[in-house]
This record gives sequence, structure tokens and C-alpha cells, in this order.
Amino acid sequence: MHEELLTIREVNCPYCSTPFDLAIDVSQGTHRTWEDCPLCCAPIQIEIAVAPHSGELTDVVLGRDDDVL
Repeated sequence: MHEELLTIREVNCPYCSTPFDLAIDVSQGTHRTWEDCPLCCAPIQIEIAVAPHSGELTDVVLGRDDDVL
């Protein structure tokens, strides 16, 4: 992981609405991943969009386990 490429984004759990800081490594490019909510432990789908040429974070979409992202 490249610490200089980490971006912190405050997001809300799609289950319990708890806000938490999500660390995103933009060096991975556009990708999907899973993370558990720090409060309710529910599995959260995370879709991360990164601009291919600039490497900037363009969008973060969170969804429930059974959502289609």
C-alpha cells in the first residue's frame, strides 16, 4: 500500500447509518471491495472509482450485501 496515495472518505453504513472513515488506496484504480461496518459488523459492498489518467478518486458507492452495484 502506498501511504501517499491513501484517501480518507467519511461514509455512512447502509445498514445502521453509522458514519466512519474509510481509507481508500487509489493506487488500486477502479475496483470493488467489501468492508464490515465498525459498529453493526454488517458486510458493506464498496465500489471505488478512480480516474485512469489523473489517479484521483471520483466516486465511492456503498451498498448492502444483497444490493447490485
